[in-house]
Amino acid sequence: MKKLFTLLLALGLVVTLNNNISYAQDDADNAATTEAVADSADTADADTTAAAAAAEPEPIAPPPEPEETTKEPEKIREILKKQFIEGDWRFMGIVLLCLILGLAVCVERIISLNLATTNTNKLLRNVENALQDGDLDRAKEVARSTRGPVASVFYQGLDRANEGIDVVERSIVSYGSVQMGRLNRGLVWIALFIALAPMLGFMGTVIGMIGAFDDIAKAGDISPAIVASGIKVALLTTVFGLIVAIILQIFYNYILAKVDSIVNNMEDASISLVDLINKYKVGRR
Repeated sequence: MKKLFTLLLALGLVVTLNNNISYAQDDADNAATTEAVADSADTADADTTAAAAAAEPEPIAPPPEPEETTKEPEKIREILKKQFIEGDWRFMGIVLLCLILGLAVCVERIISLNLATTNTNKLLRNVENALQDGDLDRAKEVARSTRGPVASVFYQGLDRANEGIDVVERSIVSYGSVQMGRLNRGLVWIALFIALAPMLGFMGTVIGMIGAFDDIAKAGDISPAIVASGIKVALLTTVFGLIVAIILQIFYNYILAKVDSIVNNMEDASISLVDLINKYKVGRR
């Protein structure tokens, strides 16, 4: 019985030991297999990386940037001179003459109108102080020594204060019309140059187109190279004529606004002068 129990115990120990050895062998095999797979994967990754590195082309250096050539911009004066020469001088010269004469008249009118501008409030205050003291001669001297059309109208009105208020009013209206005519002097010439410049440009356009059609008739062929010169001359004369008209029109409108301002001040001041003459009973004493 004891031998049988000992035999079964030994057999159980052998079986247990055999199983443990098998499990250990399996674990070792699995570990070896895992390590081998990992090594294979690492090797494959290394090979792939090396292959990718070998296959990747080397970066190409960018081509050297060309050196920037600094070219001075062409001046506007040179461009205008070039275009003026390329246009028909017969019409371009007349258009330029219209610009010069028109600008001369505009400058003269602007200077004259600025000199004709009067501080009406100061003039009225000085005249009122003289009339308040009953000194008509001093009031006329104030008007005579002041520059501008408003002061001239004042002097004409004060000079006839002894003849009655009706005469004063008629004198102011009449002499005011004279001063307005002087203020508008020269504007008709500016308007003429404004109208004449684009007309000359259009005439140059028509003549240029006629020349272009003559070239077509002579060549017997419609080619851009044949008509290009004539059309360019036509367009240049038109452009320069319009530019001259635009410049002169700006000055013309400024001068008109200046004249209107002076005329309005003159009318308001004339009404105030009549009121002062009535108020202080000038010429009735």
